[in-house]
Amino acid sequence: MKYLTADDIERLHLQIIEASGGSLGIRDSGRIASVVASQQQEVFGTVLYETVFDKAAALIRGIIGDHPFVDGNKRTGTMSGLLLLELNGFDMSAVTDKELEDFAVHVATKKPSIEQIATWLRQHTKK
Repeated sequence: MKYLTADDIERLHLQIIEASGGSLGIRDSGRIASVVASQQQEVFGTVLYETVFDKAAALIRGIIGDHPFVDGNKRTGTMSGLLLLELNGFDMSAVTDKELEDFAVHVATKKPSIEQIATWLRQHTKK
């Protein structure tokens, strides 16, 4: 399985801000490190997030919820999760920008569980 690094996420954030506007900057690099670690996190020797969908969901919720960037957290969180899926052979190109925007706002406002986010991703993905 391929994983994202903090550099990957920070580079993605830069590209998103340059393409769609907003303020560039990192508020808390520790929060970025934490979300990166979540992809491979273990609890008592057991992998916490087993599937790539769970791992992508943890990235999305972690970035959207923890606000490690000055601006663009919903965009960066959503795209980080999609990039992780793409790196591991999954395609979400059929999902519209509006659907992704609504999904990101839903994650930010309703705070769904990792399982709920992973289910949404699974339902909108092709191998």
